Amino acid sequence: MPQKDPCQKQACAIQRCLQANKYIESLCEDVIQAMRKCCEEENSVCCSGFAKEHKSTDKNVTGALSTN
Repeated sequence: MPQKDPCQKQACAIQRCLQANKYIESLCEDVIQAMRKCCEEENSVCCSGFAKEHKSTDKNVTGALSTN
């Protein structure tokens, strides 16, 4: 059985929050911060792009969350 990704819970929380708040990132700061913290502490596939993105700009995280 595959191992669960350590930051999947936070990644899903960001998606739920953004959807619930019409993609207004400022309303999801707490869940975005939780994802950043997880990405700093864990080696997670969910962090690919996110960790790089937040180093270059703290304002634009949705691009890193897209599924393309």
